[in-house]
Amino acid sequence: MLDAPRPSAPPPIRVDGTDMSFGTKTYVMGIINVTDDSFSGDGLMGDAHTAAAQAASFVSAGADLLDVGAESTRPGSRAVPCDEQLARVLPAIAAIRQRTSVPISIDTTEPEVARQAIEAGAGMINDVNGLRTEGMAQVAAQVGAPVIIMHMQGTPRTMQADPRYGDVVEDILAFLDERIQVGLAGGIAETQIIIDPGFGFGKTAGHNLEILRRLSEFRALGRPILMGTSRKSTIGKVLDLPAQERIFGTAATCAVAIHNGADIIRVHDVGAMAQVARMTDAILHGWEEA
Repeated sequence: MLDAPRPSAPPPIRVDGTDMSFGTKTYVMGIINVTDDSFSGDGLMGDAHTAAAQAASFVSAGADLLDVGAESTRPGSRAVPCDEQLARVLPAIAAIRQRTSVPISIDTTEPEVARQAIEAGAGMINDVNGLRTEGMAQVAAQVGAPVIIMHMQGTPRTMQADPRYGDVVEDILAFLDERIQVGLAGGIAETQIIIDPGFGFGKTAGHNLEILRRLSEFRALGRPILMGTSRKSTIGKVLDLPAQERIFGTAATCAVAIHNGADIIRVHDVGAMAQVARMTDAILHGWEEA
């Protein structure tokens, strides 16, 4: 029911000297892939100029954050060496920073990429490996940037081979709780941690839909929740559509995610999903006519 109370909001996150406050506003994170093999067909192949233009377009369309990554995490994707990631992301981040002051997130599992990206102008680390790469927690603590801890069963190359869970939500909750403790032990402030259940990362379509239905249970961890459902294969399976035609399915998943507790949505179609977020927020939290 849309009139059900929304779970209580976590405290603010500090990004680039600014507080992101949660509870009445959903933040929209625009995806900028400087890759050559993005599943959604939007990879920019390390083109910094095009990345900066896309970033400016996203900000105009309503993006609050920009997530820059140089390594595809689609099922079966190859690992990209650290030096190749750096060659792609550092020029892109520098070019984006010249065009906008919106916070930039670096999407990487490599501590050295994260460190140099933060030095180049990024303000957040998006780690799909959930701090399992040696040294990542320490880098995040040293640079003082917020870190997104995501759940993934297996690796991008193997994660969709045969994903299995006892109870998918309980298993992911246990994993995220354990990784939060690793982060805290590594020196990351609890107030700088964001969690991501990892929609599509080592899950069947059934698992993903159950995560969406039960997303409010992740509020038990007390951290802001990021959801990345954009254009993913679960939507394609339900609607029988290719990645570039999944905008309405994505809109449905974003609205449900926001209703059930998501604080940040990570999306390809920024303009449309920013409208979804604003409308859903108005329904949930009220709206005053100007």
